[in-house]
Amino acid sequence: MKRTFFTAALAFAVASSGAFVNLTAQGQTADRVYDNGPVWTISRIETKPGMFNDYMKYVSTSFTQIQEAGKKAGYILDYKVLSVDSPRDHEADVILMVEYKNMAAFDRSFAEQDAVTSTVFGSVPKSSQAAVARESMRTLRGSMTARELLFKK
Repeated sequence: MKRTFFTAALAFAVASSGAFVNLTAQGQTADRVYDNGPVWTISRIETKPGMFNDYMKYVSTSFTQIQEAGKKAGYILDYKVLSVDSPRDHEADVILMVEYKNMAAFDRSFAEQDAVTSTVFGSVPKSSQAAVARESMRTLRGSMTARELLFKK
């Protein structure tokens, strides 16, 4: 049994390293037609009944202030707020998209993050209270982080 496991592990290691060498030897990385672009976070929000306008007030103030601070600091390139036409039950009716310069934009110190939060909400504890209040207006139906691929010309 041990011998079979060792043989399988060795075969996997040889095959894996051979595949890597083979890809590199064939110049696969040099033949890519794309390069890494900016990084997007996409959040799907379902506003609770009768709360769309209240949630838009939050988005037009606090959310926007946070994004503008990120743009000023240079790690956010842009952001978008989309309204979904005719969502089905329990699906998002608002999509928030934030475009970051790169993955390094997520590697900021807590002190820097807290400074922005305190500027917008007054303090970190007040931002926590605002997060709880925000949940009375909406339900997060999912979010993702994705890298845009830029095609070479």
